[in-house]
Amino acid sequence: MTTPVDGSTAPVQDTVPEAQDAASLPADLQDERLIASHGVSGAISAFTSRLRSGDLGSVPVVVGLIIIWAVFQIANSSFLSSRNLVNLTLQTTSVGVIALGIVLVLLLGEIDLSVGSVSGLAAAVLGVTFVNKGWPLVLSLLAAAVLGLVIGLFYGALYTRFGVPSFVITLAGLLGFLGLQLLVLGKEGTLNIPFDSGIVKFATQSFLSPAIAYGLIVVVVAAYAFSRLRNRGARVTAGLSAAPTTMIAIKAGALALVLLIPVLVLNGDRGVSSMFLFFVVLVLATDFMIRRTRWGRSVVAVGGNVEAARRAGINVRFIYLSVFAACSTFAAVGGILAAARLIAVNQSSGGADTNLNAIAAAVIGGTSLFGGRGSAYSALLGALVIMSISNGLALLSLDSSVRYMVTAGVLLIAVTIDSLSRRSRQAHGRA
Repeated sequence: MTTPVDGSTAPVQDTVPEAQDAASLPADLQDERLIASHGVSGAISAFTSRLRSGDLGSVPVVVGLIIIWAVFQIANSSFLSSRNLVNLTLQTTSVGVIALGIVLVLLLGEIDLSVGSVSGLAAAVLGVTFVNKGWPLVLSLLAAAVLGLVIGLFYGALYTRFGVPSFVITLAGLLGFLGLQLLVLGKEGTLNIPFDSGIVKFATQSFLSPAIAYGLIVVVVAAYAFSRLRNRGARVTAGLSAAPTTMIAIKAGALALVLLIPVLVLNGDRGVSSMFLFFVVLVLATDFMIRRTRWGRSVVAVGGNVEAARRAGINVRFIYLSVFAACSTFAAVGGILAAARLIAVNQSSGGADTNLNAIAAAVIGGTSLFGGRGSAYSALLGALVIMSISNGLALLSLDSSVRYMVTAGVLLIAVTIDSLSRRSRQAHGRA
């Protein structure tokens, strides 16, 4: 017992155990204002808390995708068949790759309305140089991709040097590059890509064997578990809180299950296509760039508050330039894959609803139109939703008019959820 400074005899040693308990906690949890949750129940509680505060993540789009698949399976028993799901993955890839670029632009709070025209122009360049000019395939692919990169740099330069709104720049690009595509294709307007060319074989005939597919699952799950355990060890060594090994094991098991079920279904037909695997690798690489690199964190920071990012020392001009360049490059790659899958390039390549599908996929997948929030997985999930609607309605032999109206309805719901969740995050001080 110690004597208080005011001379009274009241004991004060009751505070000592609390100080000792606090000192035994990890360094990042010693502040009593921090709420720590542990174990499986703690994880569930933290997840529920995030949902209540408006941080919905990918939950709405996953629930929506399950509902869409259930409805179409009830309407047509062939929808979830192995053959149709393999076709769905092939249809999803080109739109998903283009949507990856849209996700990056939306993270800045900007927009690119010309991705369809850029993808069509890149496909036309591939067709003309490879088929008509006789260039080597690699050189034609490189020329098409570099074209997308140059267009993106041009957009970025106009935006950062002259302050022209991205909406106006890319709207002009939509019209201008559509005209250039028609000019490149010439009077014939249609080019067939040789069926035995490498790019067509990659897009239509290349599938992973079951052994390789299952082997990749083992590698991915092992890499995930190793990464999480190494991160846990580093945090414990530094005296910080860390996730329990039980939780890491549960998450690794859930990841294995999520990967194994679709692979089992797809292996019932042709298997996992190399083109879809390429798309998934692009998603993982983009996610790594956004979450784990200084560039990605700068993109999110600029999208959240450009002036604060500028005062923090971020090169805002470079971020805008690089993001527009990445978006147009992804559009060019998506156009190449679409042409390879269709084994042809024509005047409608990149037209019709390509813009609608790519932008809608990014938004439906969970990327905020207000900037600063979103992930690369939005492109994957959103593209699956969009193409599932298209595929399901085609199986039911419904007209394109119905597809447009259903897609518009889903897009409107996604934007409404985004607006409501943003309002909820502001109310909880998380915006």
